[in-house]
Amino acid sequence: MATRPDDLRARLEDRADLLEATRLRYRALKAVLESFFWKDRIRNHFELLREVAADQPEVDATLAAMRRRVEAEGWPPNAAPVRLMHEVERLREAVERAAERRLSASASTASGGDDDAAEDGPATLGERLLRLETEVLDAAPFLGGRVWAQAVELLPRNLPELRAACAAGEVFERVFKRPVTEGAPAFSDDEARELARALPLGAATLVALWERLERYDSRGRVKDFLQRRMRRAPTRVARSGPELLLHAAFWHDVARVRVRAVLEAELAPVVPREAELPALLSWRAALSEDPALRLSARSVFTEGRAGLVETAAALAALSRERPRGAWSEEVAWSRLEQAALRARSEEGPEAEALRDALRLFVMLRGQARTPARLFSPEHAKPAGGDVARNGDLVALVQAARHAALRQGG
Repeated sequence: MATRPDDLRARLEDRADLLEATRLRYRALKAVLESFFWKDRIRNHFELLREVAADQPEVDATLAAMRRRVEAEGWPPNAAPVRLMHEVERLREAVERAAERRLSASASTASGGDDDAAEDGPATLGERLLRLETEVLDAAPFLGGRVWAQAVELLPRNLPELRAACAAGEVFERVFKRPVTEGAPAFSDDEARELARALPLGAATLVALWERLERYDSRGRVKDFLQRRMRRAPTRVARSGPELLLHAAFWHDVARVRVRAVLEAELAPVVPREAELPALLSWRAALSEDPALRLSARSVFTEGRAGLVETAAALAALSRERPRGAWSEEVAWSRLEQAALRARSEEGPEAEALRDALRLFVMLRGQARTPARLFSPEHAKPAGGDVARNGDLVALVQAARHAALRQGG
């Protein structure tokens, strides 16, 4: 008994839907590439070109698998899925021929008729289509005079870098768009881990997008136009490529400023550097599960710099109110001493500021009945006195510990 066409289609699962969508895209792209003013038309269809290029490996794999199945199971030639497969294959060949012809013409023009240069081209259809995009963009100047229209041309919505920037921007918006409650943490430990992953992703993709604009807009009008607007808070849903870039750039800046403010308050007088923010967020979140966790010096930190940050964090923890739950002041002092030992070789304004903070701590604890956790980094500077003036960081921590424990006793 013959298999019904509906049954054959059902056996293809979601491959039939992929081929249906591919057939429509191939038809549209074939018309673009075969038109007389094909470069102008491609400028208006960069997203279509990129969709075809991105899906091409999956389409090729699907066609090959389907062809093997049709031959092995003996599907009738007039079955709808078989006719769909053959049509997609014919359209694919037509698109590939048109792309090769356009690339060959461009290569011959660029090389002055050198056939060897024209033959040295991309191997796959997806690569050919992306090469066509590059050549069309390189063929500036733009025909349109409006900067926004040029930005839309240069930033198709399905650019991988733009999608990644938007993914990072969504994290930043979700964390920092909510109202700030006084006394509440700026973000949870889980959100800190998300931010640690999103910050470097957002930074790298935004750099790539700005470089793309610089490459294809030699006069810099588009980049300047967008950078003047990137600090404005988005007021509507982003739809075009430039709007998506502005949305991602705005929330990336917000995240950088807010994260830096939180970490500066927690690590004062040490000031975190831009490249250190993701690692500090990850370490900060992990401390809630393992308070003894050391800050790794394998990435952006030197051993001494990591120790300096640990010292600042441990000193700040000792200066705050006694936390709820199980907590040992003796263990906290021991951690501070280990961190100071790690940072012993560090020099510079931040290391000196930490020494001043410890001198102030020693001086205040030496006074009668000073509150158990009185410490303020803002008052560290005038505390240069005679107290442990010449002591190094470890000696100052030991002096502060002795003063605190003696007073506590």
